[in-house]
Amino acid sequence: MTAGYGSQDGGPVGPAPGSGDQGGRPGPLPPRMEPPRTAVGGWPAPPAPGAPVPHQPPGGTIHPGAPAPGQPSVGPAHPGAPAAPAPVAGFAAAPAPPAVPAPRNTWPAAPETGQPTSQPYPAAGQPAPAAWSPGQPPAAGGPAFPGTTPYPGDATGRPRSGWLPRAALLLALVLVLVSGVQAYQIHVLNDRLGDTRRDLASTQDQDGVRLDGLEQRAEELEKQAGTVFDPESIAAAVLPSVFRVKAGPATGTAFAVGKPNSEGGANLFTNYHVVESVWESGGREVFLERTDQRFPATIVKVDEENDVAHLRTAAKFTGLVAAPTPVKSGQQIVVVGAPLGLTDSVTTGVVSAFRKAENGSGDMIQFDAPINPGNSGGPVINGAKQVVGIATAKARDAEGIGLAVPIKTACDGFDIC
Repeated sequence: MTAGYGSQDGGPVGPAPGSGDQGGRPGPLPPRMEPPRTAVGGWPAPPAPGAPVPHQPPGGTIHPGAPAPGQPSVGPAHPGAPAAPAPVAGFAAAPAPPAVPAPRNTWPAAPETGQPTSQPYPAAGQPAPAAWSPGQPPAAGGPAFPGTTPYPGDATGRPRSGWLPRAALLLALVLVLVSGVQAYQIHVLNDRLGDTRRDLASTQDQDGVRLDGLEQRAEELEKQAGTVFDPESIAAAVLPSVFRVKAGPATGTAFAVGKPNSEGGANLFTNYHVVESVWESGGREVFLERTDQRFPATIVKVDEENDVAHLRTAAKFTGLVAAPTPVKSGQQIVVVGAPLGLTDSVTTGVVSAFRKAENGSGDMIQFDAPINPGNSGGPVINGAKQVVGIATAKARDAEGIGLAVPIKTACDGFDIC
């Protein structure tokens, strides 16, 4: 049954029966009456006896709370809800359109022009979201309403925090990578430092070896310099300690040796045969002369067998040093004395050999330096400016054969060296 009027077979529409409008339009509708509400369930109160029933169509009676014959109930769905309006007399209510289920995988209809929308519609070729039918709760994690984009979160609507573990894991990986790089760099630096230390230690060892070699070479050079025979320097060092000695009619040579005596003066050596005449006559005084200087000296002790005499003077002179080791053949020597009374005379030569003394007292040093009478008692000096012997004699009728008493023999007999 359709609302309104018209032909059931699609013919021309004419005026409704009883209508005074010749143009085919229905007459004016009666005024709509709202039923009064009560405090009990929202239904109208029963009318008073003899009063007309509201919305009662002609020819019938509507009981309160009951629908008219053939009409659906228009009461409230539940107590407290407003009552639906009663149908108008003479018009049948239009049936409700059948419910059409929402299509699946489609977007809702586009809004009217100028109406706001909460989500843009997909472009051509993009898949439509899953359909949502009314009365069906949204899927967990899905949109609460059709056409809206779900906010990231769990089933309770709270935001998801899945990016935090991923960010922490990424940060941890970065820190591990940085730590690994730093550890590798430290390892490389330690290796380089170890190599540098080893190179430095090796260089120091090599420098130490070179330094030791240089020191040894310097010592050798010093020894060579000390053994270099230099008659000039030897004479300059020795002459201030050598004197001409005047003992009665004899003339010879004497030299200061060792440390000063107990009186602060000097001890001297000479030959016994130089002072023999004075010693045999009971005298003890002799004189030490040098250019224009004269110093008295005393004969302290004599060694006739080895031809050595010990003199003492109050004058202070520098004593010569006795050689600690015996002289060897081939070594160069200097002989200082006063041959024929000529002071500060210097001759040079080499040690020729060692000979036995004529009286068999001991060895004698043979040298080839020229000596003459007056050289007796003079010092025989090596290249180190040390006394190695006391010149004693020369071979007669020969040249270059001189003899000297070893200094050790003199020092052993007299404790003054």
